[in-house]
Amino acid sequence: MVKQIFTHKIVLLPLLSLLMMIPVHAIMELNRERQVYRSQAIKQIMASTSGPQRLTGPVIVLPYTRELILTDGKETRREVETRYRYLLPEQLIATANMEVTPRKLGIYQAQVYQANVTLTGQLPALPDWQPPRNSVPGQPYLSLTVSDARGITQIPTITLNNEPLTVTPGSRLGTLPGVHVPLTTRQLQGGKFDVRISLQGMEKFTLIPVGRDSKLVLSGNWPHPNFLGDFLPAIRTVNEQGFNADWQTSWFATDMENKFHEMIQRDSERLPSFSVSLVQPVDHYQLNERAAKYALLFIGLTFLSFFMFELLKGLRVHPIQYALVGMGLAIFYLVLLALTEHLGFGWAYLVASLASVSLNGFYLSHVLGGPKQGVGFAALLGLVYAILFGLLQAEETALLLGALLLFAILALVMGLTRKLDWYGVMGNPPPSSAPSQEG
Repeated sequence: MVKQIFTHKIVLLPLLSLLMMIPVHAIMELNRERQVYRSQAIKQIMASTSGPQRLTGPVIVLPYTRELILTDGKETRREVETRYRYLLPEQLIATANMEVTPRKLGIYQAQVYQANVTLTGQLPALPDWQPPRNSVPGQPYLSLTVSDARGITQIPTITLNNEPLTVTPGSRLGTLPGVHVPLTTRQLQGGKFDVRISLQGMEKFTLIPVGRDSKLVLSGNWPHPNFLGDFLPAIRTVNEQGFNADWQTSWFATDMENKFHEMIQRDSERLPSFSVSLVQPVDHYQLNERAAKYALLFIGLTFLSFFMFELLKGLRVHPIQYALVGMGLAIFYLVLLALTEHLGFGWAYLVASLASVSLNGFYLSHVLGGPKQGVGFAALLGLVYAILFGLLQAEETALLLGALLLFAILALVMGLTRKLDWYGVMGNPPPSSAPSQEG
């Protein structure tokens, strides 16, 4: 009987483990589809509110036009070309407070924020500006851009040297939306500015540090910020109530004066920035995908445990019984995915693992010859689920823990089978006991 178990199961079980990966692969594909549905839901929320906000300015814009005479050999034509000169602030100090409110569409959620932003600083003086020769100066103006004008919830206020200015829609800075303020020659003498703007956005807030010396002080009630952009905050605190972060940089680090003139009209997304993203603390779909990647190891360990029972206890487990237990383990990942969208990953994992352990414990109490064996194997299965959960949470040390787990399993198998007569299992006598043949 042992010989039959060994010779047939040693080939059948690896094949059956691989076959069990077919439904697991289908569940992984379903997980990716759910991620796409979530992205579509977030885009729908964004379509009815406003998207990530990117704030640039204030910047003085000095337009001028010149007439060009173009000839192609047959005819001559005149064209008027408009060019711009930009004056960036000497100093920019930004303070902002973000009030984050999660918005749901069905079972999916996005982070919508209301940010009250104050920009203060010093504008450079240019009272006697003249355009290049053969050019005609245009109306100077102060420009402030945002990435999604729908998020401007109140009329912004702008003062220069304590003088209120009339704000006009449109940034007139390339194709970027925003607001602008026409400036007189007197106002081009520079001075202190104060800008107040309320912005609604989603997922991310970004400030372009256009000042020769720039600083951003940002706070919010979201406890899981992700600091992005070209510069990390010099000071930051994060707790359950929210976060506070301070950035500071200068033109020596950003080369903003040169980059602004080169990129603002055609590639403003590449300008250096301070940025914070409001991420979910745990991506449930990524955790589900990582869990499914351990499925082959998980199913293989279970089948290996059955096989050890057969070898050491002389039990007989039919391949169909192996397959039913394997399907129970595969369906665990489907139940986990379905519950995650409603309960969160932690609670979903607990409920799905308890359901799987209970089902397999009940079934194995009959397969293995009694409730004692079934309960023992269910406890072993629960331990494996607990180890898998630990691997999923320990992202930085997952490889190390996984390697130690495999080493421990190999050591356990070697310890349990150290006295097993493998030649006897194969039904063949050992070479030392073979009869000698004399010529």
